[in-house]
Amino acid sequence: MERKGIRQLSVLFKILGDENRLRILHELREKEASVGELVNRLEISQPLVSHHLRELKLAGLVTSRKSGPYVFYRLSKPRVFDLFALAQSLVGENP
Repeated sequence: MERKGIRQLSVLFKILGDENRLRILHELREKEASVGELVNRLEISQPLVSHHLRELKLAGLVTSRKSGPYVFYRLSKPRVFDLFALAQSLVGENP
């Protein structure tokens, strides 16, 4: 694997290494949501949700659309859940 590819994977895994970001992705799996909806569902602060959404958007994992005063976020790469399933199978393996 090229150095650039390794660097990109490193950035992706750092982004996915945060529990709140994983929770946000799971909330967006079925349907889009506004920041306010995510704040209520996840019971974390609005600035923290906004920060994590910005990171997920920079990584290309979520997209957004504005509707009036609200911004709605949705999953842009549902294949990330294939990665989660693989990782979960690795966690369950015995060394």
